[in-house]
Amino acid sequence: MKTIYQTWLETAALFERRGFPQETYGTLEEEEYILHPGSATLPGSLWLDDHQYRHQNPWIQAGGRPEYEGIDGAVTGYVIDGDLHVDGNILNLDYGSPSLIVLGNLTVANLVLTGTSHLLVQGDIEVETFLGNSTEQHVEVLGDVRAAVAIMWDEFLPEIAGRLHGRVLVPDYVDLGTCGLTVEDPAPHAVLPDLLVPEVLLTADDAFGEDLHLAEAGLRYDQMVDRIVQGLPVVRGGRTVAPLEELPAQA
Repeated sequence: MKTIYQTWLETAALFERRGFPQETYGTLEEEEYILHPGSATLPGSLWLDDHQYRHQNPWIQAGGRPEYEGIDGAVTGYVIDGDLHVDGNILNLDYGSPSLIVLGNLTVANLVLTGTSHLLVQGDIEVETFLGNSTEQHVEVLGDVRAAVAIMWDEFLPEIAGRLHGRVLVPDYVDLGTCGLTVEDPAPHAVLPDLLVPEVLLTADDAFGEDLHLAEAGLRYDQMVDRIVQGLPVVRGGRTVAPLEELPAQA
């Protein structure tokens, strides 16, 4: 899989040629990025996490400089000059993680953003579960988002220029109408047990966890993330994908 390391000036010039708004990419760190020229398909899942996880990323070993600022494989972010299709999941669970910029459409089984990665998508996102739980991220989509369930917690609210199609779960104190999101729920009368697998739903015997808002919504947050890491579906009828590989032992 061919990749190219580019300077910030080269990366910004590409954004301008593709009509990517400066007010969108201006949130990025002005550093070197890895470019995948054209659309890309990943057969597995993609970690957007610390340097150990990045070594599982096929783009790191596909080409480019062997070292960046003295850290083998370190990178500020990835730019896909086209569509990105990921058969598995995309996860960002940690802080200090690279950004992902897709200059086309993004299709992925599940998308979990609880760290600090920036996610910028020029087209649409299609996903089964879209879970965000961090105020330290910038997520902007210039098209639509289609998700069976979108879960936005801890004041995580993406910027979506188009429409968000699907069931959206937010804390009671969040008013989507004043947040600039246009939501279309295709099944507004469906209850959560109709949409989600029972393993991620609280039962009458469950005590409230640390996040009372999640508990009040009837969700078991840790179980949701664990299932996605294991490659198991969260939504009913969702796909089972290859689990993310365990990290190799460190010397």
